[in-house]
Amino acid sequence: QVHLVESGGGLVQAGGSLRLSCEASGRIFSSYVMGWFRQAPGKEREFVANIRPGGWGRSYDDSVKGRFIISRDSANNTVYLHMYSLKPEDTAVYYCNAPVVGNKAGDYWGQGTQVTVSS
Repeated sequence: QVHLVESGGGLVQAGGSLRLSCEASGRIFSSYVMGWFRQAPGKEREFVANIRPGGWGRSYDDSVKGRFIISRDSANNTVYLHMYSLKPEDTAVYYCNAPVVGNKAGDYWGQGTQVTVSS
């Protein structure tokens, strides 16, 4: 069975930074494109970033490009989302997902982690 477990959310002031982690079961991690999505209150879930196996290719939504960095650690089956220069509009529940195709989510979701950015 596939498991994705996120951690690292919290409350931060605008301009601050956070790092989200997603630990994945080993069967999927090495071969799947991993990604992050987010859902703000009253809005649909949206693509944030993805990273290909081996970490050699990454894609970002324009809203986070230049501020967020996605990375993966194969030794620990973990994908990270490093978030910098956070804005109040980044406030959302962030979800880990696999297998991502472009900006489309796959079947497997984590439980989500709340990120709140205060102004």
